[in-house]
Amino acid sequence: MPHTAPARSAKQRKQDTLDRLAREVDAWVATAGPEGGAPYLMPLSFLWRDECLYVSTRATNPVARNLVASGQVHLGIGPTRDVVHIAGRCEALPDAEVSDEFADAFAAAAGFDPRAADGPYVYFRIRPVRIQAWREANELAGRDLMRDGVWLDAD
Repeated sequence: MPHTAPARSAKQRKQDTLDRLAREVDAWVATAGPEGGAPYLMPLSFLWRDECLYVSTRATNPVARNLVASGQVHLGIGPTRDVVHIAGRCEALPDAEVSDEFADAFAAAAGFDPRAADGPYVYFRIRPVRIQAWREANELAGRDLMRDGVWLDAD
């Protein structure tokens, strides 16, 4: 029988989440088509910066079309037994906001430079609205770390 670690405090869970966002590179990104369209799940690399996640994908990909149409996204980061789940609002970055410094930082974090890829790529800014983190069932009760875009008080 697997060993279950004791539940972390809210303060520790928030710190672990911030650490994971700063060091991780990849997330499962879930979107849906407009007006109840088909769900779509795709792995994308991300950059955590200024309390937002930034992703980039080809403008013609279903996830890009869905993000533009709905502005809503869910992300899963980490393994299923130590997951960070983020629901967010999304917007495409205007070209004027994609400075060389930003694009270089994204490429360094992601290990992928959309500027060098075939086809037009779009950068998206994801503002977390809800963040949850849990390892095992003993952390389900306290999994909410952010609601309505505001970090909850950590003990």
